[in-house]
Amino acid sequence: MRHAKAVPTAPSDHERDLAPDGRDAAAAAGRWLVDQGIVPDLALVSDATRTRRTWADLAAAAGWDTDGGPRVEHVEALYAAGPDSALDLVREVPDDVRTLVVVAHNPTVASISHLLHDGLGDEDAALRMAQGHPTGALTVLDVPTTWAEVGWATTRLVDFHVPRG
Repeated sequence: MRHAKAVPTAPSDHERDLAPDGRDAAAAAGRWLVDQGIVPDLALVSDATRTRRTWADLAAAAGWDTDGGPRVEHVEALYAAGPDSALDLVREVPDDVRTLVVVAHNPTVASISHLLHDGLGDEDAALRMAQGHPTGALTVLDVPTTWAEVGWATTRLVDFHVPRG
């Protein structure tokens, strides 16, 4: 998932928070995931303010912000990770995690979504994804291997969704 829409300025890029419509879109993303029956075991979230807030608003709307919700790891390396580095982080996910959510930044999120996708799967989702990866966009991929074995073009595109608040 790409973080939801952020404010344009802050003392540093790392400290940019979500804009009000970004907070609404993050909450809409949480409701959409619940409607799809997608409940993560683990969320890897960049440690930037806007990604942390995206996850917090998403999790609250999904009802996952209480004890017993998904494990959350705020990962400093995701802030500036390129596709290869982000993939390395995914490959480190423990085998007991069946569903993973990664909340990070573009251009990495768009790149990794396209690179992981094997070219098959949902054609409508592929067309939507090809039109761009706006803030708040979620790419849902089916991973038929262990996390350690995930590589480029090894996952199947299930859905692509852009929430609106």
